Parts: sequence; structure tokens; C-alpha cells
Amino acid sequence: MIDLYYWTTPNGHKITMFLEEAGLPYRIHPVNISKGDQFKPEFLAIAPNNRIPAIVDQEPADGGAPVPLFESGAILLYLAEKTGRFIAQDLRGRAETLQWLFWQMGGLGPMAGQNHHFSAYAPERIPYAIDRYVNETNRLYGVLNKRLADREFVAGEYSIADMAAYPWIVPHERQGQDLNDFPHLQRWFQAIAARPATQRAYEKAAAINTAPSVQTEESRRVLFGQTAKNVG
Repeated sequence: MIDLYYWTTPNGHKITMFLEEAGLPYRIHPVNISKGDQFKPEFLAIAPNNRIPAIVDQEPADGGAPVPLFESGAILLYLAEKTGRFIAQDLRGRAETLQWLFWQMGGLGPMAGQNHHFSAYAPERIPYAIDRYVNETNRLYGVLNKRLADREFVAGEYSIADMAAYPWIVPHERQGQDLNDFPHLQRWFQAIAARPATQRAYEKAAAINTAPSVQTEESRRVLFGQTAKNVG
């Protein structure tokens, strides 16, 4: 059994997508980030960076004590290795998968996240910041589009690299991007959206939360007003 500490964000969706694809039994523990659940001591004991998602694997492969894990990329890699699925087993295929997983973790996710922040959540409109992150998101879409020009999925077979990237493309309109400008990316996006596991993952999200994360000044403070004292 996997205990999943989760909220309905792109990084949260990555893990439900994997768990639904792999058929691993799991239970969701909602962590409402707009209300500050991520700062509760019991969550920080699992995820010291006070970010979702996190998991506790109650049945690790070594038969030992439960394994807690935070960081969505690390969780995807752990689950892929646990199940032997959605990551290539040969050296070169594994390297392809891992480099695109880290590309998402280090590029697409952070840049799109800043895009969301300055376009939708910042208390004042800063044109330079908006242009900077919309343009960088556009560049990254172009990189992914080119990569997909001659292959069905990012690393050949459907993998954790695709699961990592897809949820960050879902809000493409909010990011100021038109998928019609990226035909290979659009084809890939539609193929993943049509997968039954993807649909089940997003149905679970809708059952848990459909409200925006930032609704009040208090939720804005909780999400964007963090300092070192919040992890002490």
C-alpha cells in the first residue's frame, strides 16, 4: 500500500497518473496547501520541504520499515524501480528517460510555475516578469515539440518522463501557449489525455478539489509568504 500525501496540482497529478497506470494500491491523504496543511508537523516529518506530493511506501521491496519520500521526480523514479515499469531497463533507454525527467523537474515545472505566479497570482502586474516566463515556457514547449517530432513519447515508450511533463502542459492556456503552434506536442498531449489511467487520475482530483489554490489574502499569504520559520 502506498500512502499518498497529495493536492490537486501538476506535481500531485504526476503521482496519481503513475499509480493508476501501474495499478498499485494507494490511499490519498489530502494536503490542502491553501489552508496550510503542508506545515503540519506530521506532514513535515515526511516532506521537510513543505511541498506536495509525498508518499510512504508501506511495503518496500526490501521488506523493511516503511519508506517516506518527497519530491515528485524522486517519487516517480522510486515507483518505476519498485514496479519495473515506465522506465527503460537498458542503459541508454534509462538515460534517455532520466534526462527528460530532470528536464521537467529543472526546467518546465519551475518556469511554468513562475509563469502561473506572475500572470495570475502576483499582487501587482510586472510586465517584464510575465514576458520573461511566458517566453521561457514557450521555448520549453518548442524543445518538447521538437523532441516529439520523430517519436511517440518523450523517451520512446510511455514513461515517467511523460507523466512528469504532461500535467504541466494541461494549463497551457493559462501559460499563454497555443498547442496549435506545437503540432507534435499537441498529438502527444492528446494521446496521454486519452489514456484511461490519466482520466482516472484527473477524476480523483476533481472529486477532491476544484477550487483555485488562491482565493483569499490568507491563502496568498500561506502559499507565497513562506520563510525559514515555516520549516522550523
